[in-house]
Amino acid sequence: MSSTHRRMMKLGAFLPAPGHHVAAWRHPDTCADGGHSFEHYRSLAATAERGMFDMLFLSDSAGVRTKYRDADELSRQGRMVHFEPLTLLSALAVHTSRIGLAATASTTYNEPFTVARQFASLDHLSAGRAGWNVVTSATDAEARNFNLERQPEHAARYHRAREFMDVVTGLWDSWEDDAFRYDKESGQFFDPEKLHVLGHRGEHFQVRGPLNVARPPQGHPVIVQAGSSADGQDFAARWAEVVFTVQQTLDHAQTYYRGLKKQVADHGRNPDDVKILPGAFIVLGRTKAEAEDRYAELQDLVDPVVGLGMLSYQLGMVDLSQYPLDGPLPELPASEGSAGKQQIIYEQARRDGLTIRQLYLSVAAGRGHRFLLGTAETVADELEDWFVNEAADGFNIMPDCLPTGLESIVDLLVPELQRRGLTRTEYEGSTLRDHLGLPRPAWTARSGS
Repeated sequence: MSSTHRRMMKLGAFLPAPGHHVAAWRHPDTCADGGHSFEHYRSLAATAERGMFDMLFLSDSAGVRTKYRDADELSRQGRMVHFEPLTLLSALAVHTSRIGLAATASTTYNEPFTVARQFASLDHLSAGRAGWNVVTSATDAEARNFNLERQPEHAARYHRAREFMDVVTGLWDSWEDDAFRYDKESGQFFDPEKLHVLGHRGEHFQVRGPLNVARPPQGHPVIVQAGSSADGQDFAARWAEVVFTVQQTLDHAQTYYRGLKKQVADHGRNPDDVKILPGAFIVLGRTKAEAEDRYAELQDLVDPVVGLGMLSYQLGMVDLSQYPLDGPLPELPASEGSAGKQQIIYEQARRDGLTIRQLYLSVAAGRGHRFLLGTAETVADELEDWFVNEAADGFNIMPDCLPTGLESIVDLLVPELQRRGLTRTEYEGSTLRDHLGLPRPAWTARSGS
């Protein structure tokens, strides 16, 4: 059966510069300075495009994302610095031709007009391949770079984000698709009837518009979101088209998948227009023993100071230094950070009876995401099981270290998925919406038009 008539597994390539393992930067195969190497990213993008991935995914924050006590602790971190992602993706747009280009921008520390303009521009520069990963941010470190001592509380961040989305999508519809005539003979650059001024006045924003970029090729760039909390899921059900989620077991993934699809329907949207992609941290080998040796090598490189700091960050910047490393994870107060991921890590610690040391070694790998180790065949079995059993529409693939982890996935795992008819063997469309099977939003008149 042609891939255009069957459900296909969607794949994101989630590519922090050194890889996802917290010690990846120390591995001999890894480009330690990749965060500041365009050639490193260009090569990664080419590899992901060769593997027919739907999109390249770059996370970001507006600050150094760690809780460190001193300069020595900070100096041991491997992901402190990297390019601003929209700048990087704009450069990668001219070195790729098909793969989607998705990046993070915060609704808490940006203005809607700026974000609308940036992503509309990226969509034009890439001929319709842009995606926006919408975040509300989760750390006080970011707040302190924007005239605040502490981040706004969780509900307030989502309240602002909802209005932010109304403004951004309204700005993307400032111009109808055929507004620009470029008629040299008549002297008419655009049809004034097809220009629409947003005129938004709300609780958080007053934005007149219009946007000074034509309507994006995709209508709207694809909206990606990664919330797991109740607020995050409600936001995703209203706005998201791709949902990046943290799930570790089939039962939990199925519950999340079915629940979110129902919420999407409750918002009057087609559940098929939202693709749920759990993160999958993968350590691959030609044999299981080879994969196990690779993982052991990475685990041996974990600095205890870094491992504990990473766990503290994933739990919402809680201070674990006062507790014994070989004791259980204590009950800790809820944080204002990533509430959904915090709960999943707690559940893992209780379910598997892990000490703090064992837990930070686990988090050092997948940061709370599903961990798959083995051969192409065994990893494909696991991915297929979730895909066919209402747990996922695909996966945000998280290579252990780069570039070798991604190369192994493209050379070993992708051909196995293709052999099973689960992923494409060639790109059939040109835009990110084409790849994901998402409709192009029709132009909509907004208030003030």
